[in-house]
Amino acid sequence: MSLALIAALPFLGALTPALSQRFGRGAATLTVALFTATALALILQHLPAIMAGDTLTTQINWLPELGLNANFRLDGLSLLFALLILGIGLLIQAYACFYLDRSEPYARFLTYLMLFQGAMLGIVLSDNILLLLVFWELTSLSSFLLIGFWSHLPQARQGARMALATTGAGGLAMIAGMMILGHIVGSYDLSTILTQTAAIQASPLYLPALILILLGAFTKSAQFPFHFWLPHAMAAPTPVSAYLHSATMVKAGLFLMARLWPVLSGTPEWFWIVTSAGLITMAFAAKVALFKDDLKAILAYSTVSHLGLITFLLGLGTKAAATAAIFHIICHATFKAALFMLAGIVDHATHTRDIRALGGLRRAMPITFGLATIATLSMAGIPPLNGFLSKEMMLEEAAHTAPWVIPVLATLAALLSVAYSLRFLSFTFLGPAPSYSHTPHDPGLGLWLPPALLAALVVAIGLAPMPMAGWLVDAAASATTGEPIHAHIALWHGLQSPALWMSLAAFGGGLASLGLYPRLRRIWDASPKPEAKPIFDATLGALIQTADSLTAKLHNGSMARAFSLAVLTILALGLYAYQTAESLPGSRALTPIALAPATGFALLITAALAATLLHRKRLLALLLVGIIGLILSAGFAYLSAPDLALTQITVEVVTVALMLLALNFLPKTTPHETSGLRKFRDAALAIAAGTATAALAYALMLREAIFPPISAFHLAQSLPGAGGHNAVNTIIVDFRGYDTYGEIIVLGIAALLIFALTESLLGTKWAIHPSQTAGDAGDPHPLMLQVATRLILPMAMLVGTYLFLRGHNEPGGGFVSGLVFAIGFVMQYIASGQEWAAARSRIPYHAMIGAGVLVASATGVGSFLAGRPFLTSNYTHVHLPLLQDFELATAALFDLGVFLCVLGAVMLALDALARLAKPQPAKDAL
Repeated sequence: MSLALIAALPFLGALTPALSQRFGRGAATLTVALFTATALALILQHLPAIMAGDTLTTQINWLPELGLNANFRLDGLSLLFALLILGIGLLIQAYACFYLDRSEPYARFLTYLMLFQGAMLGIVLSDNILLLLVFWELTSLSSFLLIGFWSHLPQARQGARMALATTGAGGLAMIAGMMILGHIVGSYDLSTILTQTAAIQASPLYLPALILILLGAFTKSAQFPFHFWLPHAMAAPTPVSAYLHSATMVKAGLFLMARLWPVLSGTPEWFWIVTSAGLITMAFAAKVALFKDDLKAILAYSTVSHLGLITFLLGLGTKAAATAAIFHIICHATFKAALFMLAGIVDHATHTRDIRALGGLRRAMPITFGLATIATLSMAGIPPLNGFLSKEMMLEEAAHTAPWVIPVLATLAALLSVAYSLRFLSFTFLGPAPSYSHTPHDPGLGLWLPPALLAALVVAIGLAPMPMAGWLVDAAASATTGEPIHAHIALWHGLQSPALWMSLAAFGGGLASLGLYPRLRRIWDASPKPEAKPIFDATLGALIQTADSLTAKLHNGSMARAFSLAVLTILALGLYAYQTAESLPGSRALTPIALAPATGFALLITAALAATLLHRKRLLALLLVGIIGLILSAGFAYLSAPDLALTQITVEVVTVALMLLALNFLPKTTPHETSGLRKFRDAALAIAAGTATAALAYALMLREAIFPPISAFHLAQSLPGAGGHNAVNTIIVDFRGYDTYGEIIVLGIAALLIFALTESLLGTKWAIHPSQTAGDAGDPHPLMLQVATRLILPMAMLVGTYLFLRGHNEPGGGFVSGLVFAIGFVMQYIASGQEWAAARSRIPYHAMIGAGVLVASATGVGSFLAGRPFLTSNYTHVHLPLLQDFELATAALFDLGVFLCVLGAVMLALDALARLAKPQPAKDAL
């Protein structure tokens, strides 16, 4: 349960800023930091076990038959990413407290940030790929909120849409790939999948699964050609950029490739797809970064390049390359988070991020200059910093990989990284200082301390890599490769290492490129360059136009057309299945039909035909529908289904009463809507659908079920499992309680929507009120009807209470009881009017619905806290003197929630419609 708690802590922390902000932004920051620090402490608590090679798991079974389990896993790889997410997350929270302006909605920012943190933490801790997919999509949604936080800026809105569209599309592809992967293995648990390398790679579905999964990873980690969204995400506030680029969203794709590395790597398909994408991305983004002028744009394209570097290493498929990738993930997180924070400091001090307007800040901002020098030189791969070590490991692996173009492109990318890093540093801090509108100066401790801590890690890991990071690299690389890894990371590997000479070539070439920058810039400006934003806008516009055109053709506002298309599709699919599937011969004999059911069946057909032919007369059609319901109730009773009969008859009474009230707002007859030809078409379609449905039902009733029906289980377990003799009720409140729980919530929502709709119409020109006609009696509330309904109410309440109490063992229950109570109250509205009934109502119907949902929820939570599945009932038998032995069951509490929801929903809808019928003063607004 510890891992589930760790995954839940950021989401719980997201609830606190709205409450704690009233005590100041410092209190809000400390509150969310407490949740992050607690999760980090719990992770570190498991550090000894992970270092010993153990893998910790938490299993929470939800729907195990479908593979839907909330399983969590902590090994070396997830430990590494969890430390980055939570550790850098703490620094980002502290930095954001001092960075964001006092006028910003800081509580909302922290809420979004914690949701983002929770989604990322859920990804790295998931041991079930379906659960991982949920968190994966949450990162896309929460990053959309963060990138678009400054929603008043067009570039923020554009960047957020671009990120969501790109990563969301990749996520859809990944969902398909993961489903294929689970199908191949026969399980969706990562613990099982990671042991099935041979089965996965031998499957003919390996390549489709690989491509679809890599689409998700590449879009999330901004690999070419899906890189364009990440630079546009720099429109987010700097704390978001620092977090997103260093430890969170863009690392999700790398984590996924590392997590599935044991089962997907080692094939030619993996090598060429992943290595090519990484190598192209690394070189291409480094070239673009060299010619960008916005500080955050340079860092954004640098991130894309370094993500390509890690992807390239993972694609090589060797243990040494995977180890180098893990190490560079650590190095990149430290120097890139620091650089983004420092870019934000420069922006705050100078009010610009344009590198052409900067320079000479080394004297005005010496602390910022010192920290930026450390982080930038690490990004360039200059010794003795950590970036040099991981770059050397990358070049060493590239040097031993064929064909020759691979080490050449790797060296070129390293050369360009030196060039853009030195340009970033020299153009910002060196040279003469321009005339700034404000005198720049170093910020307070709150802004420079977080990047200073990261810069200290950059130096410490560079000087002492094994003590500082070797243990973590070994644990993460061992979890990635599935075999024990003992890395050897050092500053010096001798003159015989090809990486040394490749590094020297990259450094020399980078210096030369910086010296030739003015000439290179003129060539770059003169050369044609495709821009991602116009291409994205054009593509998205074409997709929207196509969707609008298709939607306009399929959904033109005609309900008849929509129903016709749906019915035709169902008929076509059913006909195809009937013609292509094997059919077992019918083995059941027909039962003789008695006179009573034959008469009822004839009456049912007559009433249905009459309702169809006379549908234009609305009142008559409603009465015929009520007759059809009564006949069905009688049929249920005849077929020994008293619960269904009770439910059907009470539903019919309530429905007819509500519909009678609604008919006040409609003409007595409907107009002639369709021509004769269209009626003939609709009739033919209806007859075809009805005949097909009847034929299917007839065929099913003649044949035995392929699988044993679950009804035998419910009948056998009704008493021992749920403590009730009435199997229908135990199914509703226990075995299928979750379905009922959802249904009462939907019922309550429907009633609230009716209430909201009528509220919006009250007092407007749309509130059409009924008028008295010549045929009316003139007395809206007859005395005899009032007297009769006063007597009916206590009887209805008594019958409803009796049905409620007996429901667990005899026909009845909360649903029927609520409807019986509602019938008694409906009669009061009909007899005495809304004003009389509302004046005597003591409980608001909204509260009744809410109380029902809360009671039902509390019942389910109680069983869950007791270690049993949600809504599992418990019961005991009690014997009191002078009374018989009787049963107490928690199912009665859940049934009480059902009762309250049903009664509240019916009465709220009734009261809303009745109030709408009252004359109201018209408002000028509408």
